[in-house]
Amino acid sequence: MIPDLKKAKIYVRPGYTDLRKAVNGLSAIIQDGMKGDPLSGNIFLFCNKSRHLLKAVWWDRTGFWLAQKRLEQERLY
Repeated sequence: MIPDLKKAKIYVRPGYTDLRKAVNGLSAIIQDGMKGDPLSGNIFLFCNKSRHLLKAVWWDRTGFWLAQKRLEQERLY
């Protein structure tokens, strides 16, 4: 299932995150660090220190989705 971007808000965590974390660890960061609700249906984005890896977490009412993108030549700015 692809999230409905017309309804979902997208939140980007500033700085960098240890992306060895899976859904449970990132959900804890959403709740504690970002003061958000991981079950809200919103999309939460994280990047690593070198800005070559990006992870997205969202809830679709049946479970969490975790998407990852690794940039080969470019970086996120």
